[in-house]
This record gives sequence, structure tokens and C-alpha cells, in this order.
Amino acid sequence: MTQRAVPVVLVATSGTGKTTLAHRLVDGPGHYVFSISATTRPPRPREQDGIDYHFLSQQAFEDRVAHGSFAEWASVHDRMYGTPRSELDAAAERGDHVVLDIDIQGARQIREAVPDATLIFVLPPSVDIMMARLTGRGTEKRENIARRLESALDELQAVPEFDYVVVNDDLEECLSDIRGIVERGEAPAPPEQDAEGMRRVIVELLEGEYSADLQDSE
Repeated sequence: MTQRAVPVVLVATSGTGKTTLAHRLVDGPGHYVFSISATTRPPRPREQDGIDYHFLSQQAFEDRVAHGSFAEWASVHDRMYGTPRSELDAAAERGDHVVLDIDIQGARQIREAVPDATLIFVLPPSVDIMMARLTGRGTEKRENIARRLESALDELQAVPEFDYVVVNDDLEECLSDIRGIVERGEAPAPPEQDAEGMRRVIVELLEGEYSADLQDSE
């Protein structure tokens, strides 16, 4: 059964590989695209309006928020970013699934704006592997890792709000699960991983090994 083209929302904790999954979906087979977001930040060199972003003034962005023109939007470091409803509508008309790599709040906004969107939470295989991915980058300060762990507590608590849960243990298998969900409505096997169990492990890390780092980040 071929599913109607709807937005595909991917949400995950840090160290799960969500962004890689999103790009592989768009670059691979099937009708997957990224939408062109709107932003109030100025263009960077070689960025083009309407191609890289829809560049808007603060007032223009706020006016569009007031008129309900965004399916989801957020303020990040004093800049505004949003997904225009028009981008989602145009993609649906073309038969393309818009892939949205966003956070929990954005996913909740999409659920309200586009009730038939497919919301997928991507779990790491384990907290140990998630930590190995975070620390393996070699670029994260301990206080930043502590903040990411704290965010993961809230993110994992929201897992029951999602339509599907997949595990990114093997990238190709995870991509296959996501395509099966989107293209054929096939639910993957329930994950062995327990989000609440992961939360308990993270709490232990924050109260133990990363307690001082969490205080430094506040």
C-alpha cells in the first residue's frame, strides 16, 4: 500500500544520528525532500533567497506567525526559524514527503498544524552507545554533554507522543524501517530499548559522573 505524501518528522536525542538519517532519506530513493525554511538571520555568502532559505525581516516573520503561515517555528539564538505551510502544501501536491529534522516542540506544532503527519522518534541502541557518539566527536565540552543529557530526559519522556519508534543501531536497517513506515504503513517491530530505562541511566549519569559539569553549565 502506497501512503499519501505527508510530512515525515524525525526527532531524537543527541548522538542518535538523526541528521544523517534525514539526509540519507532525501538523497536516496523515493520522494523525500527538505522544505525551504524561513529565517530572520542574514544570508551567508553564496546563500540565495528562496533556494537556501526564505530570508525575512523580524517584522515580516512575526506577521506571518500572527497569520498562521508557519506549520512550526522557533526562536534560536535570537533568530527566528520556521517551516512555511506553503512548502508542505506544495510538496504534498507533487507527491513528495517533506523530511523535518526538528525538536520536540517543533514536532508538537507539526502535529497540531498537520494532524496526518508521520511522527517518528529515533532511539539510540543504548545510552552507552549514545555517550560514545557524543564523546567520540572530541569537540564537546563536558558541560555541553551534561546539557545534552538533561535535554535527553525531556525528549525521551515524549516518546509516547510519537506514531512510531525506530532504533538507529544499523543505519541501513533504520532507513529501511523509516521507508517502510512512510511508503507502506508498515510498523517496525517494537524496540527492545525502553525509553524510561534509558532515562534512569541518564539520571544516574547526571547525578554522578556529570553532576559537577551540570552545575557549571547553569
